[in-house]
Amino acid sequence: MYSIQQSEADFLLSSYRYELPPERIAQHPGERGASRLLVLDRETGKRIHSHFSHLLEYLPKGTLLIANNSRVVPARMIGQRPSGGKMEFLLLTPMPLLEQHGEGDGWHCAEADGLIKPAKNARIGDYLVFGDDLRVEVLAKGEFGRHRVRLHWTGDIRALFESRGHLPLPPYIKREDTKDDRGTYQTVYARDDKAGSVAAPTAGLHFTPELRAQMASAGVEWAEVTLHVGYGTFSPVRCEDIREHVMHEEFVEVPQATVDAIGKAKAEGRPVIAVGTTSARTLEGVAGAHGGELTAHQGWINCFIWPGYRFHVLDGLITNFHLPESTLLMLVSALTGRERMLETYTEAVKMEYRFFSYGDAMLIR
Repeated sequence: MYSIQQSEADFLLSSYRYELPPERIAQHPGERGASRLLVLDRETGKRIHSHFSHLLEYLPKGTLLIANNSRVVPARMIGQRPSGGKMEFLLLTPMPLLEQHGEGDGWHCAEADGLIKPAKNARIGDYLVFGDDLRVEVLAKGEFGRHRVRLHWTGDIRALFESRGHLPLPPYIKREDTKDDRGTYQTVYARDDKAGSVAAPTAGLHFTPELRAQMASAGVEWAEVTLHVGYGTFSPVRCEDIREHVMHEEFVEVPQATVDAIGKAKAEGRPVIAVGTTSARTLEGVAGAHGGELTAHQGWINCFIWPGYRFHVLDGLITNFHLPESTLLMLVSALTGRERMLETYTEAVKMEYRFFSYGDAMLIR
């Protein structure tokens, strides 16, 4: 197990702030695989500035990479109330988990969680209309726009979202999604049968088929898990003592083949490096729920990691640069120590790295 010494400041939300000029937030993707790469040694703090296409040079020998193969669904629909007025609905329940029931005359239904905007215009019992073949019935109101709903539709539910839905780009990307985002906001290894995320596991956006082939030839192993990215990605920490924050549950799958690959790497002294914070939460969340031992798993986890956390599986991480005061910044700080990570972010800002989902990458090793 690996952990960083903790201080009282690590518990404070305000300790995870840093200055970020708005122009450093990437609004559009760069060429896949051509992003910059900041390599950080978690033990010494040494930093190397390179490019993602040179990743192979910086991975320790015999590395096992663990990636999240979930596919992003265009889960944001634009419709209206029956009485008129624009309404937006973002499906939060992973589509593979919808429990569908027949209603007759070709109609189906399923209960789900979703975000409705504007929330003040959604009343319990309302039917929001998204075409002749999809209605959203409001069952219960939650906090911050989250609602319990019942979907009613004809035909294939995924086909409806794929044909009319919008990719829910993060709110810091100040533009509407385009057709190009359908490809650029998806990893090259996302599996069609794992379609369920409302946001991309963005560290994986940097990989190209060519780079993966180079790594395989060099002996870098690859295994996969599934985490369907949901509301927790968008939910800010709202309490000054971060220990009071409650992470939303996330649905994950860890296949036995991945467990076996990790066990073999550990036995041979080879490092296990997660591709992205979603893969990191999957591995650590499942291991933490089983006394520190990773097992095959399919189900919900709740994994919040901050400095002082004892890592059970991970030896390193490939990740993007994260929002101030976010749970993701807290997670990466747990690998290196908060002050070291904030110093690294300050340097990245000074050297004009691109931040967040469509931004540049970091390797923590």
